[in-house]
Amino acid sequence: MPPLPNPPRLIVFILTPQTVMLDVTGPLQAFHEARDPATGTPLYRTILASSLGGPVMTDTGIALDTVALADLDPGEIHTLIAAGSDEMLDALGDANLIGWLEKYRGKITRIGSVCIGAFILGAAGMLDNRACVTHWRWCDRLQAMFPQSRVAPDPIFVRDGPVWTSAGVTTGIDMAVAMIEQDLGRDAALAVARSLIVFIRRPGGQSQFSLPLEHQANDSTGRFDDLHGWIAQNLQTRLSVEDLAEQTGMSPRNFSRTYKSATGLSPARAVELMRLEAARTALEQTDKRISQIAITCGFGDDERMRRCFVKHLGVAPSDYRERFKTIQIN
Repeated sequence: MPPLPNPPRLIVFILTPQTVMLDVTGPLQAFHEARDPATGTPLYRTILASSLGGPVMTDTGIALDTVALADLDPGEIHTLIAAGSDEMLDALGDANLIGWLEKYRGKITRIGSVCIGAFILGAAGMLDNRACVTHWRWCDRLQAMFPQSRVAPDPIFVRDGPVWTSAGVTTGIDMAVAMIEQDLGRDAALAVARSLIVFIRRPGGQSQFSLPLEHQANDSTGRFDDLHGWIAQNLQTRLSVEDLAEQTGMSPRNFSRTYKSATGLSPARAVELMRLEAARTALEQTDKRISQIAITCGFGDDERMRRCFVKHLGVAPSDYRERFKTIQIN
C-alpha cells in the first residue's frame, strides 16, 4: 500500500447552478469513506466550491453551501472535480470560473469531471488532444463543441494523464473509487467499495447503457418496436434478414435499408446486441449454465457467446457473472 497522506489530500468539487446532486454526493461519499485502517483517520478532506461562493441550488431543490474559488489556494488542491448541471451550457459563460481554471490548472495534480461537467473542462482547454467521455446523450455535443478532444461514447469513465472524465450520475462513484485506488492502493479502494456496496471495478469497456436500447432509442418513429419484441421472444431461432423481413412484410433488401436508416444498425448487428443483452440478464439473474444460456440466447455454443462478450464488454461470460450476479450461484 502506498504511504498514507499527511495531511489528507484535498478534493475540491466545483458546483454550478442546478448541479446534479448525485454527481457531487456520490464521489464525495466515496472519498469520505477512505480511512486509515489503523486509526480511522480520514485520508481526504473535501471542499465544495463555486465561482463566487455561497449557496448553490442543486437539481433536487436542495442548496449546497460553497466557498468562492478566489478563497482557495490552488497549490493545496490535489484533485478538482467539476460536477454536472442541468444548466451546464449556461455555466460556460461564467468568465470568472473558466478564467480561474485556465489560470490554475497547472497547479492541480488531478482534474476530473462527472457527467456534463466535462464541458467545463473543455471550455478551459483541458480536453484538447485528450480522450474523454460524458453522458451518452451529450457525447456528440461535446465532440462538436471541442473538436480537439477525442470523445469516447461508451466507457463509464476515461483517464487520460491527469484528466479524468466520467459518464455521469453513478459513474462518478466508479471514477472516485478508481482515483482512491491510484492514490492509496487496491486494498483501500476495495474497503471503500465494500462500504458503499459497489464494484471496485466494473468490466473494461462496460457500456453506459443497455446496448440494444441504443438502436431502439434511435428509432424515434417506433416503426420497428413490434419487430424488436418479436426478436426478443425468438432469440433461439436463426433470425436471418429474410426472417426479419418476413415479420415486417418487406422484401429483405428494402427491410435492410430501411432498418439501418431508422436505427443506425444493420439487422445482424441488432440481433447480436439483443442476444448479448439477453445473455447478460440471464447471467445476472439465473443460475443456468453458460452453455445453456448460449443456446437459449441464440449463440449456438458458449465459444461464440464468449467472443461476443469479449468484443463488446471486454470480459468473458464467466467473469461477467462473477461481477454482476444478483443471485447466489450454488
